[in-house]
Amino acid sequence: MKLPCIAAIIPVLDEEGAIGPVLAAIPREWVDEVFVVDGGSRDQTVAVASAAGARVLVVAERGYGRACASGAAAASEGGAEILVFLDGDGSDRPEMIPSLVQPILDGKFDFVIGSRTRGVREKGSMGAHQALSGYVIGAAVGLVYGKRFTDMCAFRAIRADALARLGMREMTYGWNLEMQMRAARARLRILELPVPHSRRLAGHSKVAGTFRGTLKAGVRISATFARIVCEGWSPRHVSDDAKHL
Repeated sequence: MKLPCIAAIIPVLDEEGAIGPVLAAIPREWVDEVFVVDGGSRDQTVAVASAAGARVLVVAERGYGRACASGAAAASEGGAEILVFLDGDGSDRPEMIPSLVQPILDGKFDFVIGSRTRGVREKGSMGAHQALSGYVIGAAVGLVYGKRFTDMCAFRAIRADALARLGMREMTYGWNLEMQMRAARARLRILELPVPHSRRLAGHSKVAGTFRGTLKAGVRISATFARIVCEGWSPRHVSDDAKHL
């Protein structure tokens, strides 16, 4: 039996020191194609990724969600049936991809998300404020949709057709949360798995690495949560979600 086509999508911005090792660690017996989506790097990220055999996409405008959406669209157009998302800084462990994908291949789940807070974390890999926000927002999602999360980890796998039906709109830091909320609202079969988390291999975080970045991400994530909750009460979205059941 032919296995579904699996694509990995890695959004990046100035990750020349990390993207090479990340790509080298991807289990290619599990992943058919790797898309590195660059948001305008000013270093050698694109050159390093291309030399490592990845298909590089350069998006005209920055935005984490925009990069993820662009990668997902390109992968789906290329025939990918399962999409794996992970960061390009080395904090996610590519060797864990089989653990995320297998539950989908088994036909038991549509969406598998890694949880850093439930997994083993290298010291300094994740701030206390990140862990706390994941728990708080995850609990709030549970109150609204009945599916509780412990993290908003970027490391995740989802069926391409399921993602296409979610109607993703968030083009910035709220992408991960929007996917989780829309998936819960659409009653997708969701599994949260503990995953190990490491310190970034090089460079600095564009979000957690600065106060401004952390504040900006927090505001965007909060706005995303409010928007999804509010639109969920409209008759149009209630009808649309019913079609996904």
